[in-house]
Amino acid sequence: MIFRFFLLMVGFGFSIISGVTLIAYLNIITTGHGMMTYFMFILGQPDLYIFLFGIFLITCSIYLPSRRL
Repeated sequence: MIFRFFLLMVGFGFSIISGVTLIAYLNIITTGHGMMTYFMFILGQPDLYIFLFGIFLITCSIYLPSRRL
């Protein structure tokens, strides 16, 4: 139970920190670049993958069945 809560909190932290950074990267569009340039830039950053890993941890901590009977 406590391990699942720990996974939830770690996943939440990863997704919040990386999500805020991804939103901050939206400023690249205001400099005259398009959405395609933004997506290509984001694909090269580790923040996207940390965000997805955080979402994966949250999903696993909530939906995977526990071993307790």
